[in-house]
Order: sequence, then C-alpha cells, then structure tokens
Amino acid sequence: MDFSLAGIAIAFIQMSGWEIVAVLLGICYVILAAKESQWAWPFAFFSTLIYTILFWDGALISSSVLNFYYMAMAIYGFMLWKENEQGETLHISRWHFRQHLLFISAGLVGSVVLGYLSENYLGARFAYHDAFVMVFSGIATWMMAKKVLENWLYWMLIDSVAIVLYYKSGYLATIVLFVLYVILAFYGYASWRKAYNEGRV
Repeated sequence: MDFSLAGIAIAFIQMSGWEIVAVLLGICYVILAAKESQWAWPFAFFSTLIYTILFWDGALISSSVLNFYYMAMAIYGFMLWKENEQGETLHISRWHFRQHLLFISAGLVGSVVLGYLSENYLGARFAYHDAFVMVFSGIATWMMAKKVLENWLYWMLIDSVAIVLYYKSGYLATIVLFVLYVILAFYGYASWRKAYNEGRV
C-alpha cells in the first residue's frame, strides 16, 4: 500500500463524493463539539449515516454498526445539549477513577466477545481491531453526549487505533481525517478543561 504523500493524494482523488461529504461533516462535528455547540450533533448524524453505508460495503462490520449507533447518539446528544426553559445547558462533568476502570474493563471484554463473533460468524476483516474501535467509540460517544470531560482522552487513543485499522483496510483518505480528529481531541480537551476550571460547571 502506498502511504506516501502521492499515495494519499491519489486516495483523495479516488474518494467518492459521499466520502468527501462525510469527511467534511465529521470535521465540522468535532470542531462544534469542542465549542459545546448543540449543532455539532446534526453534522454527526449525516456524517455517520454516510460512513455506515461505506463501511458496510467495505466489510468492516463493526465500524458500520458503530456508525449506525452514532446516528442514534447524535439525536440523543442533540436533545441533551439543548437549552432548558431556564436557558441552561448540560454542564461538563468529570468521572472518578473507579468509573473509568469499570468502563475500560467492560470495554475490553466487549471487544473480545464482539471480535470473536464478527470474525467467526460474520466474516469481518480485522475483527478484534475493528471491535475495539467500535466498543470504545461507543463508550466515548456516550461520554461526550453526557459532557464528561475525559471523553476527549478516550478519543485520542481510539482515533489513533482507528488510524491503524483504516491503514490496513485501505481507507487512506479517512486516515487523514482521523489524524485531524486526534489533533482536534487535544483542542477539545483543552477547551472543555478550561471551561471546567473556570467554574461554568
């Protein structure tokens, strides 16, 4: 696989129009989420709708199912982040270590189980790798909808692991998007951490 700059450029040229739209919508989603904008979620919904179809066609079963879940979470997040009758919005919160330990343990078990099932019964490619990205992305998305500060730390790791998965799968242009996601996760964490420390929670 050609992972040179020329190879990446060719991958962008060969991208379908729908993949380009999904990439642009995904970038807008993360930027708006970092700014705590409720309107991040409609961008998430349509980006993940497109990726659900693309990954299913590429036999990345877990990633396809994950993006279907993202669509539901986009609706959930939009409802959670809207202002109430008093003009207040959901506050940023933090989790204790025991909460993280519980979710990480459950995520690892879920990844192994899902990886086994998708490899042996669905014929998925890179099943365990794909399952890890799916399970922990599901956890991190739920955390983001709840405005848990540490969701951005999860995304730094998840998106880095996803980069390797999409490299092995041949989604070179999507790799560039996920590299940007990692960078934006640092920005999102810094932005939410500042808001948290300023006492807006």
